This record gives sequence, C-alpha cells and structure tokens, in this order.
Amino acid sequence: MLTITDLSLQRGGVWLLESVNLTVQPGQRVAIVGANGAGKSSLFQLLLGQLAPEQGSVSLPGGCRIAHMAQEVAASERSARDFVLDGDLDLRRMEAELARAEAAGDDHAAARIHGELDVHEAWSAPRRAESLLRGLGFADGDAERPVSAFSGGWRIRLNLAQALMRPSDLLLLDEPTNHLDLDACLWLENWLRRYPGTLLFISHDRDFMDRVASHVVHFDQRKLELYTGNYSAFERQRGERLSQQQANFERQQARIAEIQRFIDRFKAKATKARQAQSRVKALERMERIAPAHIDSPFSFEFPVAEKVSNPLLSIRNGRAGYGDTVILDNINLTLLPGSRIGLLGPNGAGKSTLMDALRGESTLLGGERTCGEHLAIGYFAQHQLESLDLDASPFLHLQRLTPKASEQSIRNFLGGFDFHGDEALSPIRSFSGGEKARVALAVIAWQRPNLLLLDEPTNHLDLEMRQSLTMALQNFEGAIVVVSHDRHLLRNTVDNFWLVNDGRVAEYDGDLEDYERWLADRRKEREEGEAPRRETAEATAARAANGVGESADDRKARKRMEAEIRKKLSPYRKQQTSLEKEMEQLQQTLVQLEQALSDPGLYEEAGKARLNELLASQADASRRLEAVEAQWLEVSETVEALEEELAG
Repeated sequence: MLTITDLSLQRGGVWLLESVNLTVQPGQRVAIVGANGAGKSSLFQLLLGQLAPEQGSVSLPGGCRIAHMAQEVAASERSARDFVLDGDLDLRRMEAELARAEAAGDDHAAARIHGELDVHEAWSAPRRAESLLRGLGFADGDAERPVSAFSGGWRIRLNLAQALMRPSDLLLLDEPTNHLDLDACLWLENWLRRYPGTLLFISHDRDFMDRVASHVVHFDQRKLELYTGNYSAFERQRGERLSQQQANFERQQARIAEIQRFIDRFKAKATKARQAQSRVKALERMERIAPAHIDSPFSFEFPVAEKVSNPLLSIRNGRAGYGDTVILDNINLTLLPGSRIGLLGPNGAGKSTLMDALRGESTLLGGERTCGEHLAIGYFAQHQLESLDLDASPFLHLQRLTPKASEQSIRNFLGGFDFHGDEALSPIRSFSGGEKARVALAVIAWQRPNLLLLDEPTNHLDLEMRQSLTMALQNFEGAIVVVSHDRHLLRNTVDNFWLVNDGRVAEYDGDLEDYERWLADRRKEREEGEAPRRETAEATAARAANGVGESADDRKARKRMEAEIRKKLSPYRKQQTSLEKEMEQLQQTLVQLEQALSDPGLYEEAGKARLNELLASQADASRRLEAVEAQWLEVSETVEALEEELAG
C-alpha cells in the first residue's frame, strides 16, 4: 500500500529522517509516535505532496484516494452539513455536472449522471453526514448552523467529519482526539476500527492508540521503526530494548521507588488507603511503560499547600446554568482533602458548567456554596491559555506571583516543565499550544493549590508530558476534580466518578468500561427512538410461535437484567483487580526478601538481629499472601458465576 525507500528529509536545515525504509500493508491502522519536532506531521505533508524529500521515494498505488484532516478551517456561511458533504469530492463533482447538464437541457447526460449518483448512494449522503456530526458530539440542530457560528474547537471537529466523509483508501489524521470529549473519542474509535482502508494517525492518547492501532511507527534518532501491535505492545517491546541499558534502568527504578514510598507511607492510614491503592495501580502500569519514557524532559510536582481545610468545599441544594436556563439542579456535593473525582457525562450535559460552579462563577444560580478557610483552587481549562500574557516569559509569569522568589528557584521549577535557558525568558507569544499549556500548568503548580479543577488538561500535551502530569497528580495530596478524554489519566489519578446527566450530578457506581457500555446503550436507544420499528400483533405472535427473535418488551427486560448483573459484577471485578495487584506486590516483596536473605553476612554474629528481622518480615509477607490468595479465589468464583449468568 505505502512504500518508503531510502528516504531522507530535512526541515529548516535539521535532518528529520535519514535513509529510512518503511512498508505499510493495506488495511493496517498505524499510530505514528515520537518526540515533538521529530517529523511526524512532516511525514504527512510528504505523503500529501506538500514536501519533497532530499533523497529516496514514496510509493502509493495508482489512483490511491487520500483523505486527511485539516488543522484549521476558515469561517464561512455554509451549513455544517454542507461543509461535511464537501468532503465527498466525487459527490460534489457529479452534482455540478448534473446542474450543468440540466441547465443545457442534455437529458441523456443528466440520466447518465443520475445513474452514477445512484451507484454512489448520493441519496443517503446527507444522512451519513448528519450521522458523523452526531457521533462527534454535535446537537441535532447544529447541522443547519453556519460554520462561522462554531468555535475553533468545534470547527476542528467539522474538519474531522469532513475527512471521514471523503471516500478514501488512505486516511491521515493528525491529533484527531485533541478537541474531542470522551464520548466522541469512543465513537471515533469504533468508526476507525470499521474503516476498510489504510489508516495513519498521529496521537498522544495511549488508550485511543491501544484501541485503534494495529501497528506503531516510532520516529527515533532520524529513523522509522515499525512495531506490530498497539501502543502498549510498542511500549513493552521498546522497554525491553531500553531496559538493557543499566543507567537508564536505574532511573526507571528510582521513579518506581517514588511511587512505592507513597504507598508505604499511607497504605496503613484509613484516610489514605484508597489513594495508596490507586498508586499501586499506577505502579503496576509504570513498571511496564517506564522504560519508554526514561528520557522524558519533564519532571515536576504539585507542591503541598501550606494549609488545608476539611472540608475544602461543599455545595448544598445548588442550581447551575446560564441566565434563566438551569442545566443542573439539586446539586449536593462535598470535596474533602484527598478527594479524587472524575466527571463523566454526555456532551453538553453540564460538566464544564459544574466546574464553573465549583469555582464560584456566575453559573451557580442558587444554593449554598461553602468554602473552607484555607481553600486554594488551581483551575485549568483550554480558554485559560488565552488569559496568559503573550508578551511575558514563563519566568515572568511566576515572578509576578512571587516577587521575592529567587531567580534560581524559579528557573529550577520551570526546568521540570522543560523550560530551560533562554526559553524560560522568551515571550510565550510564539509558543505552541502544548508549550502554552505547560506554562499554564506551571503557574497553577507554583501557587500551591489544595484543590485542582482540571478541564481537559491533556489537550495539546505530548505523551511524555501527559505521563509526567499523571505522575504529578498521583503524588498530589490535595483534592482533584477532572474532566478528560484521556482514559489513562483518569484510570491512574481518580478514585471515584461522578455522572453528570439529565440535569443531575450523582456518584457513578462503575468504571470507564461500564460507562462506555452505558453510552453505547444510550446511543442505541436514541437511534431506535429516531427510527422506531413497529410490528403488528399478528407478526409478534407469529415470531413468538416460531421462536424467532424476541419482542420489544422481552428485549427491554433482558437489557434490564443484564444491566443489573453488570452492576453487581463491577465492584467484584474491581476487587479482583485490586487483589491481583496486591498479590503481585507481596510476591515482589518475597523475592526481595529472598535476595536479602542470601547475604552471607547475615549468618554471622553481627548480622543476627537483621536476620531475625528479615525472617519475621518473610513470614508476615507469606501469611498475608496466603490470605489475599484465598480472598482472590473467593472473589474470582463470584466473578465467574456472574459472567456465566450474563453470558447465558
């Protein structure tokens, strides 16, 4: 499908690729990964014919249809539906030819073109365009609105819909999830998995890549390395290579030890037990992926606030919305130190409205909002980037907040966000979106908040910065409320979910997989509502008599029963996973103790005390492992029974 032979490419005097070879087979879904500036977008420009290589060649089959997602769109008065339909170039060409034939009175040509349009299924094109718009989060009435009525982020979604509308053999997508919410990300994953052509996409969303990619191409030291499998498989394979380098491996261990110290410090405290358990989850993930991130330029934390109130914030009988429009009613919630909340909910349900209400903005129309005496909020949202002083440097942004801080302390702090040397003193006007987001996060961290409100904090951030942000949030001892389409961040930083839906905010008793199923059921019910299928009583009776299918009532009853089983199953699955992690930790502890006990010095007179201490620890760990294994077996039996009931 795509063959790159002996290719060398440079931009601005910098070599991006040197003598590389790559073959992508038809139907493969390839994630393109690599450091910022490595040349990922330049590769797309090369495939689109917008760049020429210094040497080598790029070969595509004759007649290959390429669709790509533009990064910008000019304002126009064309409706959203027409803009998306413009992506189907053949459709628009045939429509123009038909208009010319009809204007010229050429009935023969008009009949021929009508036949071509029928083969092209032009009659269904508006419906397909509207389906794309709905899937990407647009409301039903948005199809008629002009492109100029949408904000920048929504116009990017229109660009994506237009690219998906275009019939293609090769689809190129550059950061397709950047301006999507979680619901739209899940829909796009399903769409791309069904795409019959070859897909090349650039992404910094590891879960998205895991669900979509069949292969990964890594830009590394001006070479292209092709890996089979999704992003997690790539990390494992690359990690195996890198872990062989002892110095880098030691850095990995140091990072793991940092999380382990948190677990050891807090696992015995009831108030911190859940957070410690989430760190165990993060540790298990880190052990496998850290080698692929050992050369990250980012290393920062959210410093501990000097004072903390308990509770930090509460809202009672709250109403939130805009003007006379109430979006959320009967809001009752409390945020305590250590609360780690992820907000879920369909697009437009009111997640950002709730975030603003938590901040005390005008969206809180009624009710009582009570703040702790020492409440200090750190708020991040994409529109916050617009409030940055474009003529000021990262250094000046922090210095203005703390004029008495030393120059070295500010520089050291900014270094963790990869702002070094002259870059720390440069005006941010010329910074990229990701660099501005790093400045905004640095400003928040510098002020030592005890409550973080984060609305899509990973937009524009690359994989390394996302990983570092995840680590920093794991170690943050304050409270967190986060809205994000990055499921890796959610899984590793929050302990509970709140569902914002149908004008209410309620604790969600499920995980992200449960939420995905809930969204799928909700979407299916909505689609069935738009096109209800009715059958006569005779047809229903005949179907029942012949044992064919099930009635609508039976189907609803089955769905309710399955939902109840899944609801029962979810906490057991969580407990099963938690126990598995605990067993692995204990097994690791026993291995470490075995290694320590192999020290000959322990068996001399001077080492007796240490020997007894290690033997006692070994016996204790063995007893704990035995108890946890017994508990795991019991829980696993329950899970298997419920899964069999669900399958039956």
